[in-house]
Amino acid sequence: MSGVNRLFFGVLSLVIGVTVALVGPIGFVGMMAPHMCRLAFGSDNRVLAPVSFMVGGAFLALCDTLARSILSPAEMPVGIITALLGGPFFLWLLVKTHGAGRL
Repeated sequence: MSGVNRLFFGVLSLVIGVTVALVGPIGFVGMMAPHMCRLAFGSDNRVLAPVSFMVGGAFLALCDTLARSILSPAEMPVGIITALLGGPFFLWLLVKTHGAGRL
């Protein structure tokens, strides 16, 4: 990976991190759902867009239910659940796509 690519990767990672920090779990799920759906349903955008909407909503509802159930009667922030599931997913996707030794 060239120096420009590493710089671009670093800057883009910071921009995404700031976006998720400001927008919260909704933005994170909005980035994660299309990737999950692309793996399961292929890359045809006519199918991918509506399926991503539905999967993203269902995923966030599931995470919210889990967050409300784990520490009942207290509530855990839903962002913790989405981060615990989404972080490893994106790392797996990165390693699978680019290989562990190429970063």
